[in-house]
Amino acid sequence: MSEWVDIGPASALGERVPLQAEVDGVPVVVVRCGKELYAVEDRCTHDGESFAGAEVESCELICPRHGSHFDLRTGDALTPPAYEPLRTYSAREQNGRILVEQPS
Repeated sequence: MSEWVDIGPASALGERVPLQAEVDGVPVVVVRCGKELYAVEDRCTHDGESFAGAEVESCELICPRHGSHFDLRTGDALTPPAYEPLRTYSAREQNGRILVEQPS
């Protein structure tokens, strides 16, 4: 059975405002795209740095340093210089809180 970790209030998350948190020692970024929530590891696969300051556009997370685009739905790297996908996690909203499934 999956365990879910509460990472904060849903009000802290907007379509263009990612929510950064740590889940069981793993840094994650949660993004709202339409009615869905997506969570990915907070580590660009190009340079290993955090997505702090990243923009979100059309369900894509854009790395603030080199401009790589990642598909939030799949984690796939869409543009260079990143080629490796991001690790993805399940996320949901419940009772006004954001929950992320604990990494396995």
